[in-house]
Amino acid sequence: MHTPDLFADERPDAGLREPLGAQAVVLRAYALPMLPGLWHTLQQLTAASPFRIMQTAGGRHMSAALSSCGSLGWVSDTFGYRYAARDPHTGQPWPAMPQELLQLGRQAAAEAGFAAFTPDTCLINRYLPGARMGLHQDRHERDFRQPIVSVSLGLPAVFQFGGLTRDAAVQRVPLFHGDVVVWGGVDRMRFHGVLPVKPGQHPLLGAQRINLTLRQAG
Repeated sequence: MHTPDLFADERPDAGLREPLGAQAVVLRAYALPMLPGLWHTLQQLTAASPFRIMQTAGGRHMSAALSSCGSLGWVSDTFGYRYAARDPHTGQPWPAMPQELLQLGRQAAAEAGFAAFTPDTCLINRYLPGARMGLHQDRHERDFRQPIVSVSLGLPAVFQFGGLTRDAAVQRVPLFHGDVVVWGGVDRMRFHGVLPVKPGQHPLLGAQRINLTLRQAG
């Protein structure tokens, strides 16, 4: 069986929709038309608000590094998980969300059936080889009627999409450069995570995976 070049700008699976649930879907290669301009924008954002390793509420260090943009940013430390208007690393407001990122979030949400979505925050996670994200729910937003839009860039990863309880069965979904996952509605509170990223080299991003998670938090 022929294996497609999943790092190419034109992918044979572009435009495919893969349902993960009643209101959850993978939009294959959906973000590719926004590149490489989006990558340049992300470099500017993370220069203003650098990646950092945060602590969990239990005092452990996360393996993925994080930054944010928008009116709120996500913060994790021994005091717990929350959104904050200022970057605790710089003491300054988080960088404003660029128009192209806002547009990507709106369009992907609408494509998945959530036409009224307007994100006010974007979490920017950097996964180096070996980094992972344990199963969790996105539950610190005020309005659970709003979906989550997750954009994958760089190295491939395996996305874990579970159920409404931690012990429910988990789907393992390979994600590649340019893929977008959207979930909301009855699927909004599903547990999800990322298995350890395998070593590799992406032509544009190098030895890393970047994940953009667009949310309406406030």
